[in-house]
Amino acid sequence: MACYRVVPGGVVLAVRLTPRASRDVVDGIGRLSDGREVAVVHIRAVPSEGAANNSLVALLAKTLRVPKSAVSIVAGGAARLKQVRIDGDTKALSAMIDAWQHLS
Repeated sequence: MACYRVVPGGVVLAVRLTPRASRDVVDGIGRLSDGREVAVVHIRAVPSEGAANNSLVALLAKTLRVPKSAVSIVAGGAARLKQVRIDGDTKALSAMIDAWQHLS
């Protein structure tokens, strides 16, 4: 099972976010204890007043080469596990996310 699903006009990505990290990085694809796959993301920002979410949006936009306006958190705004919608070419986005398998 992939860490994302294709939706009309983009993808919805499952993310496990770790704030207060030493650097901003997409650290590959991980598996939760229940077997679900998630994109593992570490960011330097603290989870205060939306700073961590804003950093996540900026990092995913840069990594996936889409504008920040194309990235939005659709679920889990205050949780470590988030659902993030990324608008754009579904084939290109899927290929870039699939390449993260080799990072972990």
